[in-house]
Amino acid sequence: MDHSRVPVLEALQEFRRRGDVAYGPPGHKQGRGVDPRVADIVGLDVFRSDVLALNGLDDRRQSQGVLSQAEELMADAVGAERAFFSTCGSSLSVKTAMLSVAGPGEKLLLSRNAHKSVIAAVVVNGVRPIWVHPKFDGERHLAHPPEPDDVRRRLEEHPDAKGMLLITPTEWGTCADVAGVARVCHEFDVPLIVDEAWGAHLPFHSALPPWGMDAEADLVVTSVHKMGGAIEQSSVFHLQYDRVSPEVLKQREDLLGTTSASSLVYATLDGWRRQMVEHGHELLEGALHRALRIRSTLEDLPGLRPMGHEVVAEGFAASYDPLKLVIDVRELGITGMQAAEWLREHRHVDVGGSDSCRISASITHADDDETEKILLDALRALVDNADSLEKQSPVHRPAPSYLELEQAMVPREAFFAPVEHVPAERAAGRISAETISPYPPGVPAIAPGEVITEAVLDYLRSGVEHGVLIPDAADPSVKTLRVVARE
Repeated sequence: MDHSRVPVLEALQEFRRRGDVAYGPPGHKQGRGVDPRVADIVGLDVFRSDVLALNGLDDRRQSQGVLSQAEELMADAVGAERAFFSTCGSSLSVKTAMLSVAGPGEKLLLSRNAHKSVIAAVVVNGVRPIWVHPKFDGERHLAHPPEPDDVRRRLEEHPDAKGMLLITPTEWGTCADVAGVARVCHEFDVPLIVDEAWGAHLPFHSALPPWGMDAEADLVVTSVHKMGGAIEQSSVFHLQYDRVSPEVLKQREDLLGTTSASSLVYATLDGWRRQMVEHGHELLEGALHRALRIRSTLEDLPGLRPMGHEVVAEGFAASYDPLKLVIDVRELGITGMQAAEWLREHRHVDVGGSDSCRISASITHADDDETEKILLDALRALVDNADSLEKQSPVHRPAPSYLELEQAMVPREAFFAPVEHVPAERAAGRISAETISPYPPGVPAIAPGEVITEAVLDYLRSGVEHGVLIPDAADPSVKTLRVVARE
């Protein structure tokens, strides 16, 4: 295929060349009506490029096939049989993927270290979750992806399960044995969905962890805005084999997706695919060398412990994305959240993630010598000033087994059940009617339908005192909890 072509960008360029005047949405009419004060900040070209896909980039019959051509090129670029663009981010794409495999009341295996968006999908879709618990790393206080044997055990216990959703890479860069999990799923003749939101770059360099399509996954969802070059909410479905019907996937996406898709998302997805096919290996090669250089420098800074391929050697992960710089700061006597706030306030550096132990920074093809220097200078300054930060009370982290809560009700039933609010002191033993996700990292400690325990309550309350945010709880202070009402 001719990867110099960019159908969406070409259609947008032609739309602007023709000078079409639209008498439908968007109401700003390609920037004619935008407040100049807004244009001064975001740029007028943003509005000039904000065009309807139908009766804009293409006619109402889609006779030019603009979007389908762009999707075919994307599929070819990454070795998929089919690709579909989504403009609502992978949070919605994962919901769509799950609903394409399991319907209301049907079972689906899910990694329990999933982001809250997956739990939301369980509630919205009405599937019965069969949790596959991750591998816990006690020294680092991290959850790594489950292994093939974990998946096999759950499929043997639940032979009526419709498939498996695997999250890899994690937010911290550790990766699952996707090929091993895929083989297990296919032995049971069920599809493997991979939530590869952090892995859009993986197809374009062999030194990166295996790409889901190459590892025999059936359906892979990527967030191109995370490690790629498209704008926020840019997501792609990648499909192969016949275990997930493309017709069903398209219908489910139409059920959940927007009818006002963003041309900005489509255009940047299209352009990123061309860039990666033409220059991706070279660009990622540079990023890999840069990440290696930064990690080597960090290893010499006192109090900082960058994580790397030792997690693979220790058996916690099948592979590790070297473009994820995950830096343990506990030896500085501070938390990752304190480090993130100090870097933002004093050095105007925003890290990608943080928790009570560490911070993370993503290195992409967009980094250069200047951003490398800024990051390293900021981290040196953090080391020099760590003693000035106030010491925080510890988070009471229970043993991993205490975070594996009993699922007493289907999440959807618990979420929509009659509820009552009870003080935290009386919540143990009750069934949660809400999702409670400590941020960071946004993985629910309690999901709807799970039985609340004293250990998890202690963990959450000490986390709040420590500075952890819990924005999705009815009471973010966790002084009260929303539970299923007793009859």
